[in-house]
Amino acid sequence: MLQNYLDYLEIEKGRSVKTRANYEHYLSVFFKQAGINNIGDLTEEKIKNFRLHVARTNLKKISQSYYIIAIRNFLKYLSKKDYSVLAADRIELPKVSSRQIEIISHEELERLLNAPSSGALKELRDKAILETLFSTGLRLSELCNLNRYLDFSKKEITVRGKGEKLRLVFISDRAKKAIQNYLDKRSDVLEHLWISLAGDKVIGKITPRSVQRMINFYSRKAGIIGKKVTPHSLRHLFATDLLTNGADLRSVQELLGHSNISTTQVYTHVTNQQLKEIHKTFHGKRRG
Repeated sequence: MLQNYLDYLEIEKGRSVKTRANYEHYLSVFFKQAGINNIGDLTEEKIKNFRLHVARTNLKKISQSYYIIAIRNFLKYLSKKDYSVLAADRIELPKVSSRQIEIISHEELERLLNAPSSGALKELRDKAILETLFSTGLRLSELCNLNRYLDFSKKEITVRGKGEKLRLVFISDRAKKAIQNYLDKRSDVLEHLWISLAGDKVIGKITPRSVQRMINFYSRKAGIIGKKVTPHSLRHLFATDLLTNGADLRSVQELLGHSNISTTQVYTHVTNQQLKEIHKTFHGKRRG
């Protein structure tokens, strides 16, 4: 039944291979720890004991919730296939505190984007990557999979995101110029937009880990202290920049490729804090 469910996720629900692997991991751990050998073992008591076990580990609350989500969805699948099983809604999800998003200031962002400053191929690539991340809000995996021969002249490209969903993202003038400068310097024929380099030698497609290391290097070069800057940080900055400047939440949801608007709403906490600072700075000054 587990294999049938995983096939259902991939074929009928259109989930990615990575999502399938994650669900297989969560459910396999549950089956082993809780002693689940057949459908009749899926009792409320066994699930409760497994939840206690997970809660007493060092896993973060959000990681604990992934196991529970996988169990609930597996039960929903079995019920859909007319098996008599525990109702999924009997299993409540653990309460997870709102994600705290730490963003760098506008001045720090500009220093980061300008940190790669030479005309060498590696620095031209790095600047183009930074500008592209901030311009598009792409996920790291989406960025790494971009094709070199996309038509950047239109300043819009179609990317394939989570769940194989297609969406349109937009390239700023600065990002377009940085990409063109980088491509003009390249002499290889690889189809990948972002290449991995060993000195001046092209060694293949860039890896997500390389992008993470690169951004960490330039954040230190830009003098950003006490804040962890990652590729996802630039996705956060993309979203908060739009919201702060008046974009509506639904549009930002579309641009980010979020399937649920509640995922996008986490950014309103950041912009609300910024509005609070603006209010504190500018409101009621004449009243003393």
